[in-house]
Amino acid sequence: MKLATLRTGTTTTAARLDGEVYTEITGYPDLGALLRQEDWRAIAADASGPTHPAADAELERIVIDPGKILCVGLNYKSHIQEMGRDLPSYPTIFAKFTETLTGPNDPIEAVAEDPQLDWEGELVVVVGKRAHKVDEAEAGQYIAGYAAANDISMREWQFRTKEWLQGKIWAASTPVGPVMVTADEFAPEEATLHTRVNGRTMQEHSIGDLLFTPEHLVAYCSTMLPLNPGDIILTGTPGGVGRARDPQVFLRSGDVVEVEIDGIGTLSNHIVEPAEPSAPAPVQQHVRG
Repeated sequence: MKLATLRTGTTTTAARLDGEVYTEITGYPDLGALLRQEDWRAIAADASGPTHPAADAELERIVIDPGKILCVGLNYKSHIQEMGRDLPSYPTIFAKFTETLTGPNDPIEAVAEDPQLDWEGELVVVVGKRAHKVDEAEAGQYIAGYAAANDISMREWQFRTKEWLQGKIWAASTPVGPVMVTADEFAPEEATLHTRVNGRTMQEHSIGDLLFTPEHLVAYCSTMLPLNPGDIILTGTPGGVGRARDPQVFLRSGDVVEVEIDGIGTLSNHIVEPAEPSAPAPVQQHVRG
């Protein structure tokens, strides 16, 4: 199945995609709420709510408020090599926050404070049930499915220090979606990831080149803390990022950046001018009578 979260006016709803039609999964405001149900697969398969043509549907990020957003850096051999590093023995883990995420087709603001806006197309693992200290051999059963993400990175801020966090958590900079394909219908090792900027291919790489597999990452992360339904793991990006090119290439206002994963779909995001900061509200003067 392909599952998503739709924006429907002032509300949202989990939905199932069948061909070119989304069917609402009534009673579940997003995929995260659905995954918290033990029988989520049956609920999704049996859903018969209102329908929406896919061409007209407005997509929200698949999980609106994940409890954990864990990210892996340097997880493709090609990307590790282009960044001039040795192959790691263990995954490089960092985290994001809910405010960092955005919808799969939402505009992304350029950052006035950092001209080095870069792309990172990634496969996303969506956790389907609580996992704590699970073995790698069993980790697959805890994966609900897979989606795509673009870990838009502010490189100048990222490399100000040895810690990457400050270049990875800017507001509304990480689109996730467009759908989650259930694990029984998607084989990561057989898929290819493509990233395009204004139609030009920047990344095209087999996901089978992952150094640490989705199962390994679920097992590794669950050793440290429990993973819960709706948690997501960004598994890293392959070679072809803008910073590593000669000459370097960075995103600018007016660019369109797309991340496509075979069998999942495409994120398409326009880079737009940063919004003007809001003026502070006037201070109310209270006069004693």
